[in-house]
Amino acid sequence: MACGETNFKTDMGKFHAIDYTIFVIYFLIVAGYGYWVYHKKRNKDVTASHDFFLAEGSLTWWAIGASLIASNISAEQFIGMSGQGYDIGVAVAAYEWIAAIALIIVAVWFMPVYLKNKIYTMPQFLTNRYNETVALIMSIFWLMLYVIVNLTSILFMGEVAINVLIGGDANTGHIILIALSVFAIFITLGGMKVIGFTDVIQVSVLIIGGLATTYVALTVVSKSFGFGDSALEGFNQLIKHAPDHFHMIFERPNSKSTPHEVHNYLTIPGLLSYVAGIWIVNLNYWGCNQYITQRALGASLPTARKGILFAGFMKLMMPLIVMLPGIAAYVMHQKGMIQHEMLVNSKHGEVVPDNAYAAILGFLPNGMIGLSLAALTAAIVASLAGKANSISTIFTLDLYKKHLNKEASEKNMVMIGRIAIWAALAIAIMLTWSDSLGIQKGGFTFIQTYTGYISPGILAMFLLGMFWKRTTGAAAVTGIITGFLMSVLFNVFAPQWFGPETFLYSAYKNTEGNYEIPFHVCMGLSFFFTAAIMILVSLGGPKVNPKAISLDRSMFKVQPGIIAMIVVTLMIISILYVRFW
Repeated sequence: MACGETNFKTDMGKFHAIDYTIFVIYFLIVAGYGYWVYHKKRNKDVTASHDFFLAEGSLTWWAIGASLIASNISAEQFIGMSGQGYDIGVAVAAYEWIAAIALIIVAVWFMPVYLKNKIYTMPQFLTNRYNETVALIMSIFWLMLYVIVNLTSILFMGEVAINVLIGGDANTGHIILIALSVFAIFITLGGMKVIGFTDVIQVSVLIIGGLATTYVALTVVSKSFGFGDSALEGFNQLIKHAPDHFHMIFERPNSKSTPHEVHNYLTIPGLLSYVAGIWIVNLNYWGCNQYITQRALGASLPTARKGILFAGFMKLMMPLIVMLPGIAAYVMHQKGMIQHEMLVNSKHGEVVPDNAYAAILGFLPNGMIGLSLAALTAAIVASLAGKANSISTIFTLDLYKKHLNKEASEKNMVMIGRIAIWAALAIAIMLTWSDSLGIQKGGFTFIQTYTGYISPGILAMFLLGMFWKRTTGAAAVTGIITGFLMSVLFNVFAPQWFGPETFLYSAYKNTEGNYEIPFHVCMGLSFFFTAAIMILVSLGGPKVNPKAISLDRSMFKVQPGIIAMIVVTLMIISILYVRFW
């Protein structure tokens, strides 16, 4: 051991009374509030479906912003992005910082279109703008994506993290899966209003617990290099001992590049990420996603805009909470401090990056372990509840009401909505039980990759549908099919069929020895070809489609207070990129 270094050992699985107390208090407050609202509404003769699914008009701007963040920041970020921080470093923060810009675009240009046309679900928008066929296809797509990809990955990564923290085994992991799902059901009982306002509690716990974890991680790093309890010095030591983890833009690989450098570029391909994929990921997620837009669809335009921009501001600090602990874990592992913790659930004796956050939690003192576990659980449960409610909304309003029971009453729709929630979580538990989808390879990348198969087509369909009056229903159907097929082509077959180097792309050998195109580039190419084909198909129709959305300049007028929020956000992003370029 070098001079000045301290030998640290995590205390995994050893909770004390204060940890249990903090966690139980958190559980009782959140679950109790959810059940109270449910019980209050249960005795009413008629339960309004729009109130259950949208909390129409009852969410304030700060509740909307908090709910957006609570639903977005889940195991995907706490576990997956922390794992990416361990693996590739600060470059993964691009997802959060570019999201803040995407939220500005959504607030200024997307929300006026939705609210003016009284849109409650994304399939409803597609019905109004295109036709029932487009809406039906996309309803099925979204339901499959939300259940098979999103719910399963959230459950799996949450199970892994909590299980590592409490020192459990496979059986304990299964109990955790069920417990997280039951907790989420408590919150969803009262509908979107309960989810929205409990999310304010969840975000408060998430931020306080997350910042506490980051602070402890930095002080532990500082101590390990002999500098005492200094979070700032800990951060400086991260930069000093992991300089390759503090670059936002990766250079294009060459013959001298290491396999890890190639892996980094395949994950986030330098400037090409900003030209292509990362914008598609964010605009599709924040602007065309029922799971997200649902929070703001029941509000007035000023309230919705403030809430969305408030969420964008909070996104700027999320890497501090979810990414920085991953880099700290990397430095600790290099010093031999968390060797066992990084191998938990490893099938081949290799480091599991997604263990990074849970490994860091093992260094927390009594009391803070309970707080951080509450923060992690808050993120997981809020995301599960929000996703489950969106599944319920799409299934009930866009499938059940339209195609299965057109005469369904308000109370009947709420009952079907709750059944859909239970069914979705049950399917997710079954898929997660033995990781049948292979999420262990990297939860964050798993979600981004599979979402990337449909994001280009969806975004092209929404953008052209909103802002080009000539876009036709036939073009939309063509766009759905083309977007998916193009994504499959570029992600799976193009390097083998056309070679690793063409005028459209460059493919690189991945860790398995196969040529692969960076999936951000795949998304960009898929979006370009999908939009081009949709435009060509639409040119065969009328110059103004009868279902075109009516737009006027007054819809997009922005108030001075909104402008101030936008300017502050853009200035902070600029400073961050100048510092870490």
